[in-house]
Amino acid sequence: MDTIKKLEWRYAVKKFDSNQLLSAEKVEILENAFNLTATSFGLQPIKLVIIQNKELQNKLVDHSYGQQQVGQASHLFIICIEKKIDKEFIHNYFNRVKQIRNTADEILEPFQGALVDEFSKKEREEVRVWATNQAYLALGTLLTVCAMEGIDSCPMEGFDPSAYDKLLGLEKDKLTSVLILPVGYRAKDDMFATFKKVRKNLKDSIIHIS
Repeated sequence: MDTIKKLEWRYAVKKFDSNQLLSAEKVEILENAFNLTATSFGLQPIKLVIIQNKELQNKLVDHSYGQQQVGQASHLFIICIEKKIDKEFIHNYFNRVKQIRNTADEILEPFQGALVDEFSKKEREEVRVWATNQAYLALGTLLTVCAMEGIDSCPMEGFDPSAYDKLLGLEKDKLTSVLILPVGYRAKDDMFATFKKVRKNLKDSIIHIS
């Protein structure tokens, strides 16, 4: 039940303590958790931008509907998606599979060819939605690991991706931001920390079929 207690401890922080910073070790844990998250086909069409720069964070508050957590947080995590999932992107994934697992070409090539064919038929918007779904998987992983590590966080969809992309120069890397996650430690006077969670009863949330 320790896991459940940690998940109950987690909440969407409304006010961070700007004087408390995550250690390099904690940041590294979150980096690895992001990289280990599940993604469809294992393609990882996502990248994580990490900002620890109060001046820049405060500029981004203006593009986050005034949400002060963006500026207060120890670090600001920005989950981005690749704008282009093409033949080269897919080939690069299979090259990694071959290098890491030493899998024979005759085993990899049929699956590789099928993925290249599948993505070549998808409209750009369809690929964007698919990649965005992978970003949400990564967000869930980060939220859970934050709770396990005693790190506070506040997941956000409420920001202007185009303004973020422009200010951070993400276009040159063919990325677009889709989610933001300020992380750090809650302020002692954040009254939301003491609020009870509002959730359905398990019987209304879970269906058992046997």
